[in-house]
Amino acid sequence: MLTSANADLIKVLADPLRLEIVTLLAQETLCTTHLVEETGAKQTNLSNHLRVLREAGVVDTEPCGRFTYYRLRPEALEALAGRFTELAATARATTETGRKRSC
Repeated sequence: MLTSANADLIKVLADPLRLEIVTLLAQETLCTTHLVEETGAKQTNLSNHLRVLREAGVVDTEPCGRFTYYRLRPEALEALAGRFTELAATARATTETGRKRSC
């Protein structure tokens, strides 16, 4: 069953810019400057989205001098992906057995 935490994470990832950030961070650890260059977003807007991702447990931060680097926490996505995999398996089994409730 999808929990309210799963629903909250889906909402966080539903934003196109946040999804782009997650996609970029899956490939490498980046600082805000890199993310501004890659996304074309304004720094303040990007910082707000990174805060949301951090609070949702999707990214971790790593201070490095005057910069902050961001890295993706794969376990956050794996947990959600696992729930969708379970739902897909249940739907497949339901389809194969022809199970349906009568009206």
